[in-house]
Amino acid sequence: MEHLLDITGLTVSYYTDIGRAIALNQVDLKLKQGEKLGLVGESGSGKSTMGLAMMRMIKPPGKVEGGSVVIGGVDMLQLSDKEMLKRRLSTISYIPQGAMNSLNPVLKIKRQMIDAYKAHYPNHKLDQILQLAHEAMISVELPGHVLEMHPHELSGGMNQRVCIAIGILLRPQIIIADEPTSALDVVTQRQVIETLNRVQQKIGSALILIGHDMGLMAQSMDKVAVMYAGEIVEINDVQTVFTSPKHPYTQALISSLPRLQNRGEFRGIPGMAPSLYRLPNGCRFHPRCNQQQPQCQTTSPPKSVFEDEKYVTCHLYEAS
Repeated sequence: MEHLLDITGLTVSYYTDIGRAIALNQVDLKLKQGEKLGLVGESGSGKSTMGLAMMRMIKPPGKVEGGSVVIGGVDMLQLSDKEMLKRRLSTISYIPQGAMNSLNPVLKIKRQMIDAYKAHYPNHKLDQILQLAHEAMISVELPGHVLEMHPHELSGGMNQRVCIAIGILLRPQIIIADEPTSALDVVTQRQVIETLNRVQQKIGSALILIGHDMGLMAQSMDKVAVMYAGEIVEINDVQTVFTSPKHPYTQALISSLPRLQNRGEFRGIPGMAPSLYRLPNGCRFHPRCNQQQPQCQTTSPPKSVFEDEKYVTCHLYEAS
């Protein structure tokens, strides 16, 4: 099967009074139609920047400085602003974290869905749009009368499902969900993830789930991409990431997950992630790595590809 998404060498920087912060550095990622990928890593690792760059939503002082984001044979980074506007929601859709900050508090849900649709198809009749809006609400298991309500009248979980309904309104090829379960209780988190999985399967799109909750990733994703300091250090199937992780950072992430047999013992990762303004030479993880070798301090690690676009960037595997 051909790849639906092919990201090559994606680089994003932010320019401030302090200097240049390299938020994404030469990121590569491939995804097939219908695949579900979890994007994980510590805060500030570049996960949300990755989603925004794919949507062409990086704003100053940020700048996409290189690479390509090819979806269905079309490079999103080469489109005009007008052409890209048409692609949002129809080709690639972004479901942001914090639904209450994303929905307009003074407009009914119906109005917001109509506006989203008309931005792409201004000549479609209102009754056609409302029918599609009703179908989208049913897909996320919300009753039709929610369309007549304002965001403040809904719970956090319901608002998040409204954002999903808007995100699938035009049946996009790729859905990016940026921490859609943040600030939700565990029961509602599960409901939101189940909703995402159900609608993703229904419309046949690929799904990229950005988040910190490794449990949700383990239960619902096909593959996991691990990010550190603006780079993807490992991509593998979900089973391998959780049972036999390759990169020392992935190993440290998995070992830091709480377990019943380690009650009262908190296993973290020593040190802190580097400043994006002052990145270390060589491997970016080497100052915190307990398996570092001399070349880790001076030479960036090569990409070691295993199979089906699974890879790790670490000197430990360059001879394998």
